[in-house]
Amino acid sequence: MNTYKQKIPGILLCFAIAIPAWFLGKWLPVIGGPVFAILLGMLLTLIVPKKEWCKEGVTFTSKKILQYAVILLGFGMNLFQILEQGMQSLPIILSTISISLVMAWILYKTLHLQKNSAILIGVGSSICGGSAIAATAPVIDATDEEVAQSISVIFLFNIAAALLFPTLGGILGLSNEGFGIFAGTAVNDTSSVTAAATAWDGIHGSNTLDTATIVKLTRTLAIIPITLVLALLRTRNAHKDSANQSTAAKVSLKKIFPFFVLFFVLASVITTVFQLPAAVTDPLKDLSKFLIIMAMAAIGWNTNIVHLVKSGGKPILTGLCCWISIACVSLLMQAILGIW
Repeated sequence: MNTYKQKIPGILLCFAIAIPAWFLGKWLPVIGGPVFAILLGMLLTLIVPKKEWCKEGVTFTSKKILQYAVILLGFGMNLFQILEQGMQSLPIILSTISISLVMAWILYKTLHLQKNSAILIGVGSSICGGSAIAATAPVIDATDEEVAQSISVIFLFNIAAALLFPTLGGILGLSNEGFGIFAGTAVNDTSSVTAAATAWDGIHGSNTLDTATIVKLTRTLAIIPITLVLALLRTRNAHKDSANQSTAAKVSLKKIFPFFVLFFVLASVITTVFQLPAAVTDPLKDLSKFLIIMAMAAIGWNTNIVHLVKSGGKPILTGLCCWISIACVSLLMQAILGIW
């Protein structure tokens, strides 16, 4: 009970930061609540000298509450409906995800980037930005600073995509359907996909937003296999490490394997099998988004903004290369498949 009471101040702190971040995200959806939460957290931690009073609750929020948010995220995914409507874009989605992960791995080796940072940027760029990073971070045991850095990189190229892609699509002569697929596969975060598609519709008087959203939701499904594979790899490595230790010092695989990923899959299956209505899933999705914002507030609170800026060159270059390669592969695949 005492441990629980010790967590309350930190949880309330993150909740208080999350409220303005949530509304700021609604006001400027291209930036999004998670980015505002990280920024507010990083700024507030600079002016609070003593932090022991909130340490346990902030840690609980950045780890456990983030996992609960990912589980709830699963209730917003009807697997059959998404795959049925987004099947046409599946080859393009698989190609863009593959090139992003390969590019992140190459730059991890070439630039001697932090392994977790490379994974988070690669996954965030290829799947769905902040949500993918939120789901992946606990699986690979990423630090708060690695998460904050990756979110910041993804945010930078979200803004660039939302501003540049509608004009680029027009110059390239993309059809309405082609741009919808391009936005859905080459823009990182859902809010930026929406912004890019809406801008295109405003220019061309079309309705690409529906296509872009469906493609983006189909792409989001990749969270499931990628997090499961990362979880199994981490568990296998832990098992190898424990095999070289004494019995008393063996690693507990039960503690290492992120079971929240399985609950995320279970939530998706429940939504799919029982065809849960929007009246049920929408509040759960909103709660998930708010909990993610709370977790990002905690991550911002635990992040040294000075060190983050100083060490940001390699992650930004990695994000740039992933972003460009995804856009090029998306367009190339459209040309090959005759969609363009």
